[in-house]
Amino acid sequence: MIDTSKKVLPIALKFGNDMFGNDWTFQQDGARPHTYAKSQEWCAKHSPSFIDKDHWPPNSPDLNLLDYCIWNEFAQLVKWDTVTSKTTLITALKRAVREISQDVVEKSCASWTNRLSQDKGNYIR
Repeated sequence: MIDTSKKVLPIALKFGNDMFGNDWTFQQDGARPHTYAKSQEWCAKHSPSFIDKDHWPPNSPDLNLLDYCIWNEFAQLVKWDTVTSKTTLITALKRAVREISQDVVEKSCASWTNRLSQDKGNYIR
């Protein structure tokens, strides 16, 4: 098993800092690698702000924007008719990722921020 606190999380931190500076919150869903004690500790120590596993709902469409907005955009951009093998699938997926517009990502983030501020303690306590 990959120790996400050594391999993956530093990359997420760099991406977050590059995109948002020091004003962002990191959250993870309830997947086993995300609830791993070392992952939780690393995130709490290194992230500008972190919502731990006990305070984030794992299956909320209101709060997991990538699951419902970005993934939808991504799936629509994949040219599924060109996929005939593992190699062509990888090529199609890479192309689709590059084609997700910055505008879609920004609107998705803004929508999430609005929903979070209107939450009034229903999800995050």
